Amino acid sequence: MLAGGEGKRLMPLTADRAKPAVPFGGIYRLIDLALSNVVNSGYLQVVVLTQYKSHSLDAHVTKTWRMSTLLGNYVTTVPAQQRVDKNWYLGSADAIYQSLNLMHDERPDIVVVVGADHVYRMDFSAMVEQHIESGAGCTVAAIRQPISLANQFGVIEVDDDDPTRIAAFLEKPSDPKGLPDNPEEVLASMGNYVFTASALEEAVTTDHDTDSNHDMGGDIVPYFVGRGEAGVYDFKDNEVPGATERDRGYWRDVGTIESYYDAHMDLISIHPVFNLYNYEWPIYTSHSPYPPAKFVHGSGDRIGEALNSAVSPGVVVSGAHIYASVLSPLVKVHSYASIQGSVLLDGVEVHRHAQIRRAIIDKNVVIPEGCQIGIDHEHDRARGLHVTETGIVVVGKGQVVTR
Repeated sequence: MLAGGEGKRLMPLTADRAKPAVPFGGIYRLIDLALSNVVNSGYLQVVVLTQYKSHSLDAHVTKTWRMSTLLGNYVTTVPAQQRVDKNWYLGSADAIYQSLNLMHDERPDIVVVVGADHVYRMDFSAMVEQHIESGAGCTVAAIRQPISLANQFGVIEVDDDDPTRIAAFLEKPSDPKGLPDNPEEVLASMGNYVFTASALEEAVTTDHDTDSNHDMGGDIVPYFVGRGEAGVYDFKDNEVPGATERDRGYWRDVGTIESYYDAHMDLISIHPVFNLYNYEWPIYTSHSPYPPAKFVHGSGDRIGEALNSAVSPGVVVSGAHIYASVLSPLVKVHSYASIQGSVLLDGVEVHRHAQIRRAIIDKNVVIPEGCQIGIDHEHDRARGLHVTETGIVVVGKGQVVTR
């Protein structure tokens, strides 16, 4: 699992943590979704390659993801170690090259390589089965996207005679070819791969000795395409137990503040676009010993309520109105405050009469009495708050907010 990303486009949420460690959905970290997919698929020997500001990520994985060592199962973080030379990881392919000792220790036949920061459900065993049957050295998971969005993705062009084979891999093309069965769609790489172990080792070793960006998508996949050994797995064929028609095939790369925010809004639809309540394919995480959420006061205009929202353990809503929002553990909202369309991370405290609109508030921020966030963006910027082009306000971890 590749978990060393800096996540610059998610700043300031990644100012103090690696991108896979960013909280998500109230009680999870982003990496929990990818790890849950892997272990639900039956793969119980997992190494997480870390690098950037990895302390909270290491701590979360170490404390949460404990497998049965008696049966030889594990999830373990492996930091960049400069095992090969004096460089830290120079890219995702270099991260694997510098970690080949892990493959030598376990001697697998097949290696599944996944990113640690996407929101989706996927049964990797079906992809592995196709990979083995195809005889390919590399298989890339891909999701169908409108051809108009092709310039935002790494796009896979398939062989006309065999749509499971990759004919070309194009990075953000302006004029791609549509799919044989739907000219209005293209296949976009999901950043998930299956490799025959020996072929992966040969590819990353060759890449190490060449002048490249040492990137899995930009360098390793084209290497296999050039050899005629690259296959593609169409995500639409993936069947996950318990999936509904509404959330089947859901995948988001939460690489920007907008996509991170939108992914949260997908959780709280009446019929969720991404369904956290699929108990046949659970998302695992640690559960702290917090009490149930509590809503108090119910007279006049002092009513503690949360509508169309997700509220985590340890939250206290005291005479405040919450709408279309996600409240993480230990959030406290005082009387007459109003929160709409927002994401509040752990330990945020909102004082009386405060108003928050379309905002992401990171951990342990205190919103003073009568403060407004997301109402006047010029005032937000003047106070040092981050405002995106689409008007989402982000308050950094522990940032002091003034009225």
